[in-house]
Amino acid sequence: MTIRVMLVGLGPIGVGVARQLASRAGFEIVAAVDVDPTKLGRDLGDVAGLGCTTGSEIVGDPVAAARASAPTVAVACTGSTLAGAWPLFDALLGQRVPIVSTTEELSYPWHGNAVLARRIDDAARAAGVAIVGTGVNPGFAMDALPIALTSICTRVDAIHIDRIQDAATRRASFQRKIGAGLTPQQFAAAVEAGTVRHVGLAESIAMIADALGWTLDRTTDEIAPKIADAPVASEVVAVRPGQVAGIVQDGTGFVDGRPAIVLHMEAYLGAPESRDTVHVQGTPDLHVEARGGYPGDIATSSIAVNTIPKVLAATPGLHTMRTLALPSFAG
Repeated sequence: MTIRVMLVGLGPIGVGVARQLASRAGFEIVAAVDVDPTKLGRDLGDVAGLGCTTGSEIVGDPVAAARASAPTVAVACTGSTLAGAWPLFDALLGQRVPIVSTTEELSYPWHGNAVLARRIDDAARAAGVAIVGTGVNPGFAMDALPIALTSICTRVDAIHIDRIQDAATRRASFQRKIGAGLTPQQFAAAVEAGTVRHVGLAESIAMIADALGWTLDRTTDEIAPKIADAPVASEVVAVRPGQVAGIVQDGTGFVDGRPAIVLHMEAYLGAPESRDTVHVQGTPDLHVEARGGYPGDIATSSIAVNTIPKVLAATPGLHTMRTLALPSFAG
């Protein structure tokens, strides 16, 4: 069966999804939606750089697009917050369209966004379809993968995860989100305003805790700037010594007063070596490292595409990467 896909959001991740779908058997892009006026009316192939026309003209109304194209599934690559994405989810679920989304707060919303999570779950169940939030992080590196690693343990005492990234290789919006190029004062103000931060540590901590049957006393999320001590630049921004090269963020989940889940993330221009590490303290004691790290933008586009068959096979309702069948390459 050919899976008919509707794309919503054609930023760098949405374009990455489009390119993968166009190159894989079994998928057909039948609609494309974006609010950017410079993209409206253009062929998806032109916007996504596919080297051909697709016949899918980019429109601004997701409901009209769903009605006209009868998609099997929608892949939504829009914002990070659940409140911002809820109207889109509500509209698509009203058309009985299953959804795979890269909205970070959808990855595990039951703790921090319980009211909206229940509304989404109810809407999906009423529509008879499934919805899931995924990505490389949250959705894989700091939650689904370490949870899977504990399946070979007889005891787990703590989990410590490090994610170190050279942000110069990431998309422009990511570099802005980590504050690259700001002064320390500007960085502090942006953190206070909520515009500079990685979204998802609290969701990942909650997913791990629930999977292991741990009750969290509290969760902390601390953000600090990585100050450049030498000039560093990407294609997007040049950073002078004393300016912010990126972000250092630590999320900690406390169980019985101790830091049982520690998620440490550094994303900054000029990081000497990207890597992703999971340390499961227990029996056996596991230390798993991906040298070079997971390529964030490629990995997020890939896991969104690879999750499509699993969300189509899932029971109706709001799923997470904990409840969905384990995805694998689909193509």
